[in-house]
Amino acid sequence: MSLHVWLGFLLAAILIAVTPGPGAVASMSAGMRHGYWSALILVLGLQAAILLHLGVVAIGLGALLATSEAAFGLVKLAGAAYLVWLGVQKWRTPFLSKVELLSGERRRSLFLQGLLVNLTNPKAIVFIGALVPSFIDTGAALLPQYLVIAVTLCLTDMLVMSVYALVASRLGAVMRDPKLMRVQNRLFGSLFVTAGTLLALSSRPT
Repeated sequence: MSLHVWLGFLLAAILIAVTPGPGAVASMSAGMRHGYWSALILVLGLQAAILLHLGVVAIGLGALLATSEAAFGLVKLAGAAYLVWLGVQKWRTPFLSKVELLSGERRRSLFLQGLLVNLTNPKAIVFIGALVPSFIDTGAALLPQYLVIAVTLCLTDMLVMSVYALVASRLGAVMRDPKLMRVQNRLFGSLFVTAGTLLALSSRPT
């Protein structure tokens, strides 16, 4: 992959990352509730899902999801249901007077949440499936190109999601009043439900 092609892909990766979506909502929610360093565990889960998406595209299954209405619909509904469930759980979450420290099991749960948030978004696979091939030189070795793309996507997304989590953690430090915490929980709960509803009502990208 030449430098100018990589720079074009880097710009596309930045635009994808900074566009608010379920991953950004999840990162901010974790940053406010658990603090920045714990939120990074969720961010790592988001990156693991991106790598799985790339693997799906690399072996050709992304094309099936892009062309099959049934496959896209099933994954879309599963993703929407998961986001709505997260929203309901957020509404029911008790508010805390300080940052909640996580046990090892809860940290694994946070990683899994990040993984599922990105993994159950079929548009991510379809979008990556449409974006990545246009930057691949089929006349050159494919593995090094996919490695460059994977590192670029993950580092870009990790940086952006980390900023979302950091800003939210700083805001959370001044929002420990019970009334403000209740508003915070319901705000993020509503954002998750809204994201799930929009996903359920959306059509397949063309």
